[in-house]
Amino acid sequence: MASSVMIVDDDAMVRTGLKLVLSADPALSVVGEANNGRDAVAEVRRAGPDDGPDVVLMDLQMPVMDGIAATRELRRLPSPPTVLILTTFQLDEHIVDALRAGASGYLMKDADPGEIARAIHVAAGGGSVFSASVTERLVRRAGPDPDTQEAATAAAAKLATLTDRERAVAEAVAEGKSNATIAAEMYMSEATVKTHVSRVLTKLDAANRVQIALTVYNARA
Repeated sequence: MASSVMIVDDDAMVRTGLKLVLSADPALSVVGEANNGRDAVAEVRRAGPDDGPDVVLMDLQMPVMDGIAATRELRRLPSPPTVLILTTFQLDEHIVDALRAGASGYLMKDADPGEIARAIHVAAGGGSVFSASVTERLVRRAGPDPDTQEAATAAAAKLATLTDRERAVAEAVAEGKSNATIAAEMYMSEATVKTHVSRVLTKLDAANRVQIALTVYNARA
């Protein structure tokens, strides 16, 4: 089933470029665009849950209403779309504010086009997606102090419950790699990678991929 997308960015060239990129994926359909957050919220409300986008690609710095405020407004709707931040900014406060507002992912605009398309599919399926550099910043900011022996010991103990292949998948997740990239590098199907990730999440008692990364980074201390 195709996923519908809205592109929100104040740069018309960026919107045009993203539409071209996403048009190459037959499972994605661009159903709207806006050049500021206020118009994006208004359009989603007008379309309603049946005709509105499944995923909103949201820029951060825009006139009238920025991406953080727009994300917060969208996530308050009765049947809200998933929001992915796509920006050139990766300051810690921007990342944390976006997640608190309800964003399901945070990608950089210099990401590979295929990575952006894959991120939309993941987000549409209920997953969270972060660029590798963003994952590292989240781990450093949000996690327990990796310099303490206690945190390192606890993380190492959790990783010890994984099989060798699960450990390799966890390490790849910590590097911000997508399931498709992991599958290609480890000569597995994406379905198999997804199964391994699910098992890793369960064994590490992790809620998402960022928490997997957190455990891996702490164990390296």
